[in-house]
Amino acid sequence: MIQYLDNISHKDSKNFFLIAGPCIIEGEDMALRIAEKVISITDKYNIPYIFKGSFKKANRSRVDSFTTIGEEKSLEILKKVGETFNIPTTTDIHENEHAALAAQYVDVLQIPAFLVRQTDLLVAAAKTGKCVTLKKGQFLSPEAMKFAVQKITDSNNEKVAIIERGNSFGYTDLIVDYRGIPTMREYAPVILDVTHSLQQPNQSSGVTGGRPDLIETVAKAGIAVGADGIFIETHPTPETALSDGANMLRLDLLEDLLQKLSRIRESIL
Repeated sequence: MIQYLDNISHKDSKNFFLIAGPCIIEGEDMALRIAEKVISITDKYNIPYIFKGSFKKANRSRVDSFTTIGEEKSLEILKKVGETFNIPTTTDIHENEHAALAAQYVDVLQIPAFLVRQTDLLVAAAKTGKCVTLKKGQFLSPEAMKFAVQKITDSNNEKVAIIERGNSFGYTDLIVDYRGIPTMREYAPVILDVTHSLQQPNQSSGVTGGRPDLIETVAKAGIAVGADGIFIETHPTPETALSDGANMLRLDLLEDLLQKLSRIRESIL
């Protein structure tokens, strides 16, 4: 899996790899600007980079929450980002038919945490031949992810990784059990989704909260215990983001964080 990601990102690096971008595709200009900025940083620190953006959000608390600017339009933007900067791209899928659709535009298919037990969805993603990332359900133990990984590999696809995104802690919070990272690395490479791990779901307003002030703390710990990759949603102005702004990293803070994480990675190799 790591070799595959290195190949598609055209990097020769022993560093962790980065999945980063806006929560959802808001428009072509913003997607291109975010990708360009992140690339300028990852090239500087030799970090393999995959651009992330959801083409549609299906898991929303309220029916009036923003979901998409248009499915095909968003996928075309993801494709343009990949072609413009010669980088791999990823998006999450929610329905079986989304697998073949999204596979025409992106390099990596992401399975959302709430859907990671959906066998038909995982098999559909695996059969595209694309790399598949599996978000660990907030309700699952690290050990349970072995079976999700097996659904991909049993479908003749070895290109699979696990994304840790915290476990439910009470009704309105999440917590990362870092013991799970080395456990899950026995099954597949592990990516720590820093920003989603800092969500505070199920708020009374129907809008998810977050703790972006803890992004650096959580990310440092993840690298220190051996995470293969880091997932960070980032936006120039999180307060105006159309989705998940409460837990995103402001784009101008990304370089300082990645510099620190690269130093930690170097020190533990």
